[in-house]
Amino acid sequence: MNTNKKNGFTLIELIIVMVILGIMAAVAVPRYLDSISNAEESAEDAVITSIRAGLKQYANNKLYESGRSYWPGNPFNALSETPAGYTEDETEADEDGEWTFIKSPSGGTITHQRADNSRYQWSYDKGIRGNGNDDAEVGTLGTRTKIDQ
Repeated sequence: MNTNKKNGFTLIELIIVMVILGIMAAVAVPRYLDSISNAEESAEDAVITSIRAGLKQYANNKLYESGRSYWPGNPFNALSETPAGYTEDETEADEDGEWTFIKSPSGGTITHQRADNSRYQWSYDKGIRGNGNDDAEVGTLGTRTKIDQ
């Protein structure tokens, strides 16, 4: 009676498993990277939507208090709580997850850096104050544009 049992896998079985794992990885990695990018874009959209709502509320409060609706010089001042990563250094975002606001005479630029080191910006115009035209006093918040690096 032969009691020689071989435990283990053959070389061809191991190679087939490695090929299957390689194919799965080749399909999964791009999908994973896309999902990260989509999640960061959604997070940016949530922050910008929050800023838009805060600016609207800020303008309504100013209209009630002073008879004129206007936006603040810094759009993050319209929020009850600033987003994680917000800094007041007034330079372009240069760290992962950082939000900044760069002031200009008419408003400024909101910038954000994602984890993949890509940067995006939104133009901000606080509006014109004191000309008597209430429609022109409330500003504008632009759409997302990529900052070339």
